[in-house]
Amino acid sequence: MKLGVICDGISRDLAHALDVMDEFRLDHAELQFVWDKEVGDHTEQEIADIKALLEKHNKPVSCLSRHVFAGLTTANRPGDAQHSAHMEALKRVIGMAHELGSPLVRIMTSKKEQILWGRNGAEKWNVTHGAWDTLPPLIAPAVELARNESVTLVVETGNGTMVNSNYTARRLIDELDAKDTLKVLWDPANNCWCHELAYPDGYDEVRDGYLGHVHIKDVKVDTPRATLEVREMGKGQLAPLFKPMADALRRDKYEGVISFESVYHPGNGNFEAGFRQSIGLFRELFG
Repeated sequence: MKLGVICDGISRDLAHALDVMDEFRLDHAELQFVWDKEVGDHTEQEIADIKALLEKHNKPVSCLSRHVFAGLTTANRPGDAQHSAHMEALKRVIGMAHELGSPLVRIMTSKKEQILWGRNGAEKWNVTHGAWDTLPPLIAPAVELARNESVTLVVETGNGTMVNSNYTARRLIDELDAKDTLKVLWDPANNCWCHELAYPDGYDEVRDGYLGHVHIKDVKVDTPRATLEVREMGKGQLAPLFKPMADALRRDKYEGVISFESVYHPGNGNFEAGFRQSIGLFRELFG
C-alpha cells in the first residue's frame, strides 16, 4: 500500500524530514507545518522552495493538512468573521495544493457537544438541541469551493471536534450529499476517545467509497480521567487491531495513502526518536 508520513512529526525542517523519509522508504509527504508556518501561510517563494525539495527527493504530496475550521463552535455561522477567516485560509491551501499537486486538502470541524442525538427520554433531557444542525452549513461553502477548484477535501475524525468518529464523518458527508468531493480522513486513534472500535465497526462505516486518507498512531485513552497518552506503535490499545485494519484495506483495494503520524516521544520531547521507535512496525503491518 501507499505509505507516507506527516512530515513535521519528524521535523519542521522539510529537508531533514525528507532525508529521513528516504532512509525508511516512505514515499508520500503529508504537509502540515513546514519551517515556522502552517500550510496556507507560505509565500510564493517558500512554496517554490518546498516544491523543489519535494521534487529533489521524488516525494509526491498526499495531503495538505491545515486545521481549517478547528476552534469554531456552535455559535459560529457561515459568513461570520471567524468562518470567513477559515474560508480564506482554505482558499490559500487549495492554491498551494494546485502548485504542489496535492490531491487532498484536510478540514476539521467545530468543537464537540457531547450528546447530539437521543431517545427514550434522552432527547428531552440530555441532547444539546440543534448543535449538530449548525455544522453542515459551516462545511457546505468549503465543499462548493472544492468542487469548483477540482480538489477533494478530507474531514478528519478529531479529538474534541463535532466529527470525532467515522459514523459522524459519514453522516456529515451524506447530509451534504458530498461523497464526490468530501471524504473521511480516518484517524482511528482519535476515534478511541469516543470509543468507536476501529475494526470492524469504524472501518465498516467508511469502506464503501467514503474513505479518502488514513492517519496511524497508537494511544491509550482514559476518558473518565480526561487523559490521553500517545504510545509507541504496538503498545497502545490499537495494537491488536492494526493487522485486521491493514488486511481489510488490502482486501478492499484501498488506493489512498496511509500516513504515519509521529506524535509520540519516549519522555524526552524528541519526536524523531519516537518516530524511529515505531516506524518499523508501521511498515511491517501496512507496507
